[in-house]
Amino acid sequence: MTTIQLLPLAGNVGPAVRALGWEWAVEEACENYVAREAVRLPEAEADALLSAADTLYELMVQSIPDPVPDQLLQLLAIPPNLWTAVRHSWNDDRHWHLYGRFDLASTPQGPKLIEFNADTATSIPETAVVQWASLVAAGQDDEDRQANGLFEGLEAQLKHWLSLNSDLAAALLLVHLPDSAEDEANCTVVAEAARAAGFRQVHVCPVDAMQVSVVGEERGVWAEVDSGEWVRFGFVFKLVPWEILADEEPALTADLTQLLLSRDVIIANPAYALLFQSKGLLAWLWQAYPQHPLLLEAAFEDLTGHYVRKPLLGREGQNVTEIEGRELQQEQPGEFGQQPQVRQRWAQLPPDAQGRLYQAGVFWAGEACAIGFRREAGVITNLSEFVPHVLQ
Repeated sequence: MTTIQLLPLAGNVGPAVRALGWEWAVEEACENYVAREAVRLPEAEADALLSAADTLYELMVQSIPDPVPDQLLQLLAIPPNLWTAVRHSWNDDRHWHLYGRFDLASTPQGPKLIEFNADTATSIPETAVVQWASLVAAGQDDEDRQANGLFEGLEAQLKHWLSLNSDLAAALLLVHLPDSAEDEANCTVVAEAARAAGFRQVHVCPVDAMQVSVVGEERGVWAEVDSGEWVRFGFVFKLVPWEILADEEPALTADLTQLLLSRDVIIANPAYALLFQSKGLLAWLWQAYPQHPLLLEAAFEDLTGHYVRKPLLGREGQNVTEIEGRELQQEQPGEFGQQPQVRQRWAQLPPDAQGRLYQAGVFWAGEACAIGFRREAGVITNLSEFVPHVLQ
């Protein structure tokens, strides 16, 4: 297997990142999160990763039957109180999928899909801003040194979403889980792209600061943008997973669904992103496209040999279990152990000289547009180190 080659990055990325407002990336808890070296990425390999993401997205879209059957929604473990929103958004092209992140393994046989973070993918600041700032700090910021058009991709997608829904006021509310500086930073980058895309009113806040009404003159989604100044928003970007809303806030989920159906609001990523977010789709894709070169074997039953088991709607690597033969090799702790699980053939990630493993994250925003890497001595999680790249 090819060993990952690294380029040391001199200079301190901290001041450059802080100047851009991404303090969370270099705060004490994250000081070792962004590597001070870059993956030397051959252009041919970068092209292969980007091409793989584009092909995989098309395979996913083509694999979903129309109309979406109950059996598929059950198989993917999508909460029943979201079925109406999933089907409604799938059947109306004005509900636009803005972006997602493919996690891919670079293998001797080419890129392989590990999973697709289709609903609330993070690592936007690291990919769009921090890894470029790392090159700037090291004096390596020559033009075309990175496969990194994430900001431009988001801007184009937001502009198109706005044009599809020109009957709604061009006001965008971006909400995130409370007390998460990282999620807020992700929303902040999207907010900047939205302003560039032509949204006239853009506001970022925790989801619990959002007010929703389904009656009378107050019908709609509201937020206080300044002291005593409340604004109704026709567009909502939520960095809150749909399934968490459905489970923890069923009344809010019902109200948002009602507002979607009456076109008082449009939400991204749309509810149908859950069709792609569910790791059950890995098994569905393998059934639809058996032996496809971009896919790893996957099934709802145990496999033979070396494989992993994943919760269908798990996140951040939680409860991922590695099995070889009938022996459990390792299991990540987490909160999703009771969920239905999918099995997927083990893919060996490429190592560096120190034995650390590298997973490619390829952002899709209308098309594949940016690459970043995570590395870890073991299973890749949300706490794994982010590594910039330099095209060779």
